[in-house]
Amino acid sequence: MQRYLIRRLLSLLGTLMGVTILIFLLVHLIPGDPVQYLLGEHPTDEAIAALNAQLGLDRPWYVQYASFVGKLLQGDLGTSYITGYTVWQEIVERFPITFQLALYSVILATVIGIVVGVISAVKQNTWVDRLVVFFSLIGISAPGFWIALFLIWIFAYKLPIFPISGYDGFFSLILPSITLAMGEAGLIARMTRSSMLDVIKQDYMRTAQAKGAPHLWMILRHGLQNAVIPVITLIGLEFGALLAGAIVTETVFSLQGLGSLAIESIGKRDLPTIQGLVFFVAFLFAITNLIVDLLYSWFDPRIKYE
Repeated sequence: MQRYLIRRLLSLLGTLMGVTILIFLLVHLIPGDPVQYLLGEHPTDEAIAALNAQLGLDRPWYVQYASFVGKLLQGDLGTSYITGYTVWQEIVERFPITFQLALYSVILATVIGIVVGVISAVKQNTWVDRLVVFFSLIGISAPGFWIALFLIWIFAYKLPIFPISGYDGFFSLILPSITLAMGEAGLIARMTRSSMLDVIKQDYMRTAQAKGAPHLWMILRHGLQNAVIPVITLIGLEFGALLAGAIVTETVFSLQGLGSLAIESIGKRDLPTIQGLVFFVAFLFAITNLIVDLLYSWFDPRIKYE
């Protein structure tokens, strides 16, 4: 396990180095000039040259890249052109909302998806199975903004139970969490159903049944535990993606998370914030994948990290 972990961490460092190159190249390909945005309309050539020199944008691209990586190695994600705050300050302020939203959504989607997926597999080719498949497809296919507006119409206008926009504690995240969970639950349910159908056909399941094992115990202990590995992978990927910020959902519900920060930064050509934010999200995604890989052996002791 230790050797595996060391190898994965070294691989993670290589991945993050590749990410820095992609981030730097893609960010500098974004149309628009941050200096032009900062100076407004009709700036003088002298003002443009002075601000370019102040921000270091007049230096060769490889010098700018080396400066970016050097700051990263010191734990410095840069300083916003617009607010003057460090990118760390911006992230620390916004990340708690995104993290809570991602966590609540994944928990809700996991519980619903696994329960529904197991029931669908056990009731294969019945009306229950067809109903689950139908609603799973709706959850996967329905656009997030449509689900969000539908929930707002029901639970904020018709039944004024939850707040419509902004963040004011747990209740502000209920509708956004349900919005995100509906699509994720559909994916998890489909994956759980497919994996359970493969497991149910295995010889050890028939042996357990022949020995008189209780049906529910057989499904949960022998079936779900062996079917859950691909589901864990999907859940990890979904959680990692949500940590990047659910841009559409955060925008509809006016939540000041990482997704809205990314949109604002791109709109204002705030290059340091974009670079730092994307690197932070990539790091979180890589760590999430590593944790998911380590969880495999806990759910399935047959898996050895050698």
